[in-house]
Formats: sequence, structure tokens, C-alpha cells
Amino acid sequence: MRYRVKAMNMRSDIYWESINKFGEELCGDSVEIVYSPEKTILVLADGLGSGVKANILSTLTTKIAATMIKNGASIEDTVRTIVSTLPVCKTRKIAYSTFTIIMVDDKCNCYVVEYDNPRVFLLRNGEVKKIEGVRREIAGKELIETRMKVEENDMLIAVSDGVVHAGVGGLLNLGWQWENIASYIEKVSKIETTPRDLVRLLITVTSNFYLDRAGDDATVAALKVISPRRVTVFTGPPQNPADDGKVVELLMSKPGLKVVCGGSAARIVSEILHEELVTSAEFVDPDVPPIASIKGIDLVTEGVLTLARTRQILQEHALPRAQTSNLMKLNKKDGASRLAKILLDATDLTFLLGRAVNPAHQNPDFPKDLSIKLNIVRDIIDMLKKMGKNIDVKYF
Repeated sequence: MRYRVKAMNMRSDIYWESINKFGEELCGDSVEIVYSPEKTILVLADGLGSGVKANILSTLTTKIAATMIKNGASIEDTVRTIVSTLPVCKTRKIAYSTFTIIMVDDKCNCYVVEYDNPRVFLLRNGEVKKIEGVRREIAGKELIETRMKVEENDMLIAVSDGVVHAGVGGLLNLGWQWENIASYIEKVSKIETTPRDLVRLLITVTSNFYLDRAGDDATVAALKVISPRRVTVFTGPPQNPADDGKVVELLMSKPGLKVVCGGSAARIVSEILHEELVTSAEFVDPDVPPIASIKGIDLVTEGVLTLARTRQILQEHALPRAQTSNLMKLNKKDGASRLAKILLDATDLTFLLGRAVNPAHQNPDFPKDLSIKLNIVRDIIDMLKKMGKNIDVKYF
């Protein structure tokens, strides 16, 4: 069922991929993303030409635009700064980078600025629309500026011109073209509706039209408006046993999924909730301990070994444009894969970290206040922050 969003509390799910021009080690397109609970900013820039120079131009553009807009600068000041900062090409005597800026806040207000890039695709309820905008000139550049309301499940898709030009002079005389891309998005969106899946399909077709020898850098970035997906993770017993009840009460009061990692934490939750802790005897993966279950808790796992494997999965997933083989691990049923999938799907996470040290999990070379488990969890938190997750950590 599709429905109009509530007035507040939306989040964004973003994914993007690029293809380098054939023979180039660096991509002339750049993407910069800034997340916060209040708003998300996506900037896609296409530098003049290809290779190193184009990469420098596009990277400067995305960094300047994302940073300035994040800090409240106007689009006028942002464009003037970009124009005055970009180095001038000695051959062509111009400093040039096209760009698309998309900003969506938690109240579903959307602001789009487009400069010489293909127009943004708005996918809504299975139909693609070209967003309406107002043309204006800033610092000698003609931009298209759009302000609108977006709805839950809307997807905004930005592409560089390497996508619309795919196939020129080869499989497609005039290239893929905006209208044909729009029709393809409508067709595949009936099956695939996540930004990751849609971007990968568009990139694959683009590469195919170039016969895997891209004549230009090509980038696709998609932003989907979603409701917050909240998760609370409790691991490690509190330093003071008197806080056990407080932690469990906080865990159960939080909205969204609830996860418990570690035998001690699971026993605390089981005792305070007066619910049986049932451990599975099935080793789905011989390297990962079995999961358990407690009524009212969505996932119960072992501690250090499962968390260490989860960290490894997240590290592999976070590699540039994570490979399909890594993504397949998220479909496995072991505790680490399940936990990694929950963490990656979440937008807002609360970690309830007990700081009591388990001697069995302690490296004698470490200070006593730094347990191995706590350090693993901190690594996981750092990775999730870099992925744009909203994180709240509470220590006990």
C-alpha cells in the first residue's frame, strides 16, 4: 500500500556507482553524501574531460557544495565559491564541472539544484516524472532550482551525461536518452525498488551499451525517502549489577528491533523479563556460534566471536561498491550475517554497552578498562557512522 508520508521524521537510503571512461584509472565523476537526522545532502559532479583533471574538478565541486550547504550557505554563495575555486584548464582556459545537488530534510522538503547535468528522475508510485524547476543565473551559470515535497518511497535518481550518452555511435545512434532511461526505470521498478538494485541495473545496462569500453565516465546515484528503521543493541553486562534492570527497561522501551549480543547480556534480559532463554543447537556456520531466542527480542547472539565476524562482514560490505559475493553473505542465517543485515538496514541505532569486563575476553596486554568485545563494538559503531547511520551510544 502506498500512502503520503507523515509530516516529520523521514530518512534517506542512498546508493551510487560509477564507471570510469575506458583506459582511465580515475573517474571524472564524484559523489559526496552528507547525512544527519535532520537532512540528507547528495551532490553528483561531472568534471570537464576525464582522468585526473576531471577527478580534481568534480571532487572539489562535491566537497565545496556539500560542506557549504550542510553549514547553511545559500546556493548563490555556494556556486560563486565553486566557480572561483576550480582550477582553470590550461588548454581550454575554463574551469568547468557540472553538478546536481539534492537535499531532503526530515519533514519531506526537497531542494534540487541542477547545472548542466541530465535532469533528475523522480520515481513515484511506479511512474517517472521530470521535476519542474525554475531557471536562474548565478555567477554566469544557468541553473535549474526546484523546491517540492516528497513522499515516502519516492526515489530521486541523478545521472551524469555518460549514462544518457551510452551507446552513441554504436548500439544506439543517439545514446540511451533521458526518456528511454525513464521508461527502463519504470519497468524495472516493478521488480526492484531499492536504490542499490536500481543503480546496479542502470549501471549494468550503461556498461552494456558501451560494450564494456565506456566512452565517458558514467555515474548513477539514487536517493529513496524512507521511514526511520530503528534498532537497539544491548551487549555486555553493566559494571554495576544494580543497573541491570535499568538497561533492560531502556532496551524494551525503545521502538524498532531489539538485539542482544553475548551470553551475560542474554541471561540478564531473560531473568528480568522472566522469559526463557532458548539456545539453538544448530551451527549454520561452523565459524559462528548458534543464535538463541528470548520472547520479545528480535535477535539473540553469542558475543565476541559473533561480533568479530559481524565486523568482518561490515568491513567487506563497506569496500568501494561492495561486490556481489559480499552482499550474498547478508542472506545467510548465522548470527553474524543476521546481525550485519539488521545493522545495515537500520537508519537509527542505539547501543547499550555494559562495561563489565569478562576475563575470558580480555587480552592481558590491554588496559583493564578496554575489553576486546568493547573495542570490536566501537569498530562496528565507527563503520556504521561512516555509512551515515544515526548512532546513540549509552554506557553502563
